[in-house]
Amino acid sequence: MSAVPRRLLFTGASGFIGSAFLQRFAARTDLCLHGVGRRPLAQDNYTALDISRPFDLAFQPDVVIHGAARSSPWGTRADYQRHNVEATRELLAWCRRNGLPRVVYVSSSSVFYRDTDQLGLTEDSPIGPDFVNDYAATKYAGEQLVAAYEGSWAIARPRAVFGPGDTVLFPRIIRAARSGRLPLIDTGRAPAVGDLIYIETLCDYLLALALRDELRGSYNLTNNEPVAIQDFLLDAFARLDLPRPRRRVSLRLARTAAALGEFVYRWLRLPGEPPITRFGVGVFTQSKTFDASRMLRDLGPPSVSLADGVDRFIAWQRTQC
Repeated sequence: MSAVPRRLLFTGASGFIGSAFLQRFAARTDLCLHGVGRRPLAQDNYTALDISRPFDLAFQPDVVIHGAARSSPWGTRADYQRHNVEATRELLAWCRRNGLPRVVYVSSSSVFYRDTDQLGLTEDSPIGPDFVNDYAATKYAGEQLVAAYEGSWAIARPRAVFGPGDTVLFPRIIRAARSGRLPLIDTGRAPAVGDLIYIETLCDYLLALALRDELRGSYNLTNNEPVAIQDFLLDAFARLDLPRPRRRVSLRLARTAAALGEFVYRWLRLPGEPPITRFGVGVFTQSKTFDASRMLRDLGPPSVSLADGVDRFIAWQRTQC
């Protein structure tokens, strides 16, 4: 007799990570997958639902991967509070009413970030009390809610997720490069180095965390292959036949322009987001690397190498032009 499929609910299934996860494991006969998200989708195993308010759902999961969030680097504090904190609170309340399924919370490596280089960050590196932005602050607030959950739980902190379907990280950079609005920032010191994680590698790690009840606590998730951020981007631009940025600005000027842009957008309540934010300047100019020892020990090596991931992303991106 075959085993009963594990029932897995993914919140935020209309977003980049959630949609990639459901697609990657759609053919698995040992899983019964269901997704929820704010946007309506024509899928049988999907429910359009706002989980930031009290809700109910007929699907009764054995495990929940909570990926729903406001992940844009720009927004109001109220938006982040609603989608990253209140949604987590409501989801956990629903889980308590429905048998305490295991919860895997998709957090963010940005909970660690400070306004400086940070190398070899571990899961136990200091967090807070100050945060680089409201996104990081509210993702950590969500972590604290999950850590108080009575059922089984784990926290995933992916770093710079990229790949086909990306709607947050690289599309903004590519649009700026294509329009000639992306400058090179001179810091006067060594180039910034950072970790990334390819989307399929992340999906595989999230599934492992979901199915292995014995794993608890937090996990920093990367491809374990730090790169020089500027060189990585310039190589991607060349492969996509995008113009190489020619304008150079100082770090001080970049930070001043970003702060001024943020002030104007908030003061005038302009739609969209500033051309560059202080967080974005930090991404290009500050090194952030992670010690992947816990990930490698418990979850194994990345399933897709960084080089293969970049090749797949470039191939997909060419189809979007």
